[in-house]
Amino acid sequence: MMELALVKTLLNREFYDEHKGVRCPERIFSKDVRKIKQALDTAMETYDGDLSVSDLHAVFNRINASMTTATRTAYEDLFKRIEIAEPIKGEIAEDTLSQLFQQHVGDLVANLGFDFVNGAENSLEPLRKLLEEYKDDFTPNLRVEWDDHSLDTVLAATALESKWSFNIPSLARRVEGISDGHFFLVGARPNTGKTSFHASIVAGADGFAHQGANCIVLCNEEAYTRVAARYISASTLMTIKEIHGNKALAASRYNSIKDNIQFKDSTGKGMDWVESVVKYERPDIVILDMGDKFSEIKSERTDITLKAAAIHARNISKQYDCAVIWMSQLSAEAEGRSDLNQAMMEGSKTGKAAEADLMILIGKTQQVEGEEEDPIRYLNIAKNKLNGFQGKITCSLDGARSLYSS
Repeated sequence: MMELALVKTLLNREFYDEHKGVRCPERIFSKDVRKIKQALDTAMETYDGDLSVSDLHAVFNRINASMTTATRTAYEDLFKRIEIAEPIKGEIAEDTLSQLFQQHVGDLVANLGFDFVNGAENSLEPLRKLLEEYKDDFTPNLRVEWDDHSLDTVLAATALESKWSFNIPSLARRVEGISDGHFFLVGARPNTGKTSFHASIVAGADGFAHQGANCIVLCNEEAYTRVAARYISASTLMTIKEIHGNKALAASRYNSIKDNIQFKDSTGKGMDWVESVVKYERPDIVILDMGDKFSEIKSERTDITLKAAAIHARNISKQYDCAVIWMSQLSAEAEGRSDLNQAMMEGSKTGKAAEADLMILIGKTQQVEGEEEDPIRYLNIAKNKLNGFQGKITCSLDGARSLYSS
């Protein structure tokens, strides 16, 4: 039925003219429909404008006047089926014709290869000529429905107001927040406060979850229970010890956002799995902790592997209208430093960074042995396609409660 619908689509003069000749050879059709395609070509060469099914039927009967009664009856049935068939619309018609064409060329290539292997051909010259003949025709003519670029549409899409606002005042003054389609990369050395950072901006007071965002946290480094504990501390303003001492108070505070946050141990999973989860759950915000460990393309070069995973993550953010927060390690070069740059990304100095809309690298000064750790953290905005600001913001980390503050 598909090829009959395609025949009906080809009755449209504009569509036919865009696809006539080698792009739509009669050989892509079954034997019986091939004769109808021949009549269609004849009619289009003879007459102007669109054709009706009855026009095509009349031309067919004229050029096949010697058909037997039985054959004519069989074709009468085919024309009735063409009459009731719905023309294929838009890009579907383009894709259908392209697929049939490429299958046809693939059959020709396979037959030539078979002949060569079995000695019927003593060189690959026929194959070279075939590929040369069709080299410009593997990509179909595509009628594109162009995207709306009216002033109202563009301004709405580039509004300076973010959908989800940062709850760290010093950061929000420089970068308001993130929105659907944003790929947000966060990097730091181990034990600097990466997990506390996303726990704070999601579950802390006025964080994304409090703003109504549905968030999923996919954990493949720490156990999900340890990550969830950071979120509970951030949302309740309580240390784990304090929570154990007053579970009722902790529950009353945490329950206000609990349904907006989901956790999943994702050890050993890849980006295809992540996409499947996002496609089903349709979250507002996805946190990948750690993003680097979701890479699954096998390559001897880590930078290629990580770049491919970052591209996949960015595509997920755009395709499923969510923000993706990718947590990443920094190299040893960043240890004990407050001033950081994207060249310090571990394993991929430019690949991951190239995909990011926003990149924040968290630094801290070197801890002096025997002294308490300095709670000051430095948020280096190393890349910012959202509003252009780049620079360093100073804030404080309450590690026991997983909270960042100005």
